[in-house]
Amino acid sequence: IYVGAKTGKDGIHGATMASAEFDNNSKQKKPTVQVGDPFTEKLVMEACLELMQTNTIVAIQDMGAAGLTCSSFEMAAKGKCGIELNINKIPLREIDMTPYEIMLSESQERMLIILKKGSEKKAKKIFDKWDLDMSVIGKITNSKKMIIKKDNSIIANIPIALTEKNTPEYKRPWVKPKKVKSIKKFVFPKKSKIKEVIFELLKSPNITSKKWIWEQYDHMVMCDTIKPPSYGAAVIRVHGTKKSLAMTTDCNSNYCKHDPFIGTIHAVSEARRNIISTGATPLAITNNLNFGNPENKKIMGQFVMSVKGMINSCKKYSLPVISGNVSLYNETNKSGISPTPVIGMVGLIKNENHSYKNSLKENDKIFLIGKKSNNISCSTFLEKVILKNQNNLGPPPPINYNEEIKNGNFILNLFKNNLIKFCNDVSSGGVIISMLKMLINKQFGAEIEESFINNSMNDQIFYKILFGEDVGKYIIITSNEDRLKIIAEKNNINLFKIGITKKNYLNINNQIIKLDELKNKFENNFFNYINK
Repeated sequence: IYVGAKTGKDGIHGATMASAEFDNNSKQKKPTVQVGDPFTEKLVMEACLELMQTNTIVAIQDMGAAGLTCSSFEMAAKGKCGIELNINKIPLREIDMTPYEIMLSESQERMLIILKKGSEKKAKKIFDKWDLDMSVIGKITNSKKMIIKKDNSIIANIPIALTEKNTPEYKRPWVKPKKVKSIKKFVFPKKSKIKEVIFELLKSPNITSKKWIWEQYDHMVMCDTIKPPSYGAAVIRVHGTKKSLAMTTDCNSNYCKHDPFIGTIHAVSEARRNIISTGATPLAITNNLNFGNPENKKIMGQFVMSVKGMINSCKKYSLPVISGNVSLYNETNKSGISPTPVIGMVGLIKNENHSYKNSLKENDKIFLIGKKSNNISCSTFLEKVILKNQNNLGPPPPINYNEEIKNGNFILNLFKNNLIKFCNDVSSGGVIISMLKMLINKQFGAEIEESFINNSMNDQIFYKILFGEDVGKYIIITSNEDRLKIIAEKNNINLFKIGITKKNYLNINNQIIKLDELKNKFENNFFNYINK
């Protein structure tokens, strides 16, 4: 049976468009873009879940890439059977569609289901309840062939084995990406320029708040959103339980551009830190691998090393890869994108996490978990402040799995002991920017202790501590400093007091920056950036 939204012409050749280069005529490819409807998607999900409770489903699959063609062939191949489809029975949004277009349409919110014989009326009642189309469009056969009919005539008769066993496998030639050279000579700003540096980073498109996007969507449906979009991972309550799910996506394409292997490990590691920063235990990842033309040996090398990095990190963190997709040929006029292996991760909070009911108070204590940074290679600070968007930023920070795992486990332990009010991992922009993203969201600033920046008169050390992007670090806010120090010492954890929370300002190196100024730079620049 076919269930869900009607089939239209949107998305035809969407799968092949995802493997095509763009040029000045690419507007002609607009019909290949699918048009999603999240509300219909929700109805389809609920209806399918209800049908699953009736024990009448033999098999079920969504119609994704290549639409009905891919889903029906995959089902038949897995079931070692044949399928007979009737094109006339498929619900259509447009009356002038050819069988070719119907079979390849990638219209969203559609499912293909094989039901136990005689269950059609029961299924129809459920899908009528959810106001969704349902149609019996075919049957299972023993032919091991895909037979497609229109007006009682056979228009296609294809052995399933052709697509199951004889699909082409590419073995593209590739070369390992060259190691980038470290940048050894550059001039740091004076410490007196700290305010300008912070403003420059807060308005950077990779750091600045994306509030302008997400506030346009209803992210509070069913009122189960515990931690809404802002910084790090979001947290959603599992309805009717004390469990919650944390979700995030991450990738630093600058890291991947300069070293695809290490960069992808960073993407997995940062996603993991985001999940842990909510008090959740990481469960699994999915991926969205975006690269240029794989027929280019160098780009294929980026892809290979990125996959190797994902394998390496997932083994170290014991994380299964449960799904993913690949988009290649992302080029415009022969210029490819930076390698961008986006990692999605989900984590579980088994019992209700009370930290989201906490409120900040003035003079709460802010701590760094992990070593102080001594590395600004490939950092946003280096890119935006020192080198002013030059191409070579040097290699990304080296990976330290021991630090990642040890500090991550320590953070989860602090959550269990109710010692964390709020937490964020250190990533793009370093300690100060990661701290400000968390505090601005809570309408707070901070006063940075001189001891944290080593009372240093050295500009280089000052900026490395504040804006370096070393691995495995977290920023936490607590009201129980003494107990935190005892547990950290017992577990041999590097712990540094950054400062204390303040309501209306940031005080760093005796320079006062008003909270309103920080908030304006952080929250309003993305809209300005895309409307240049």
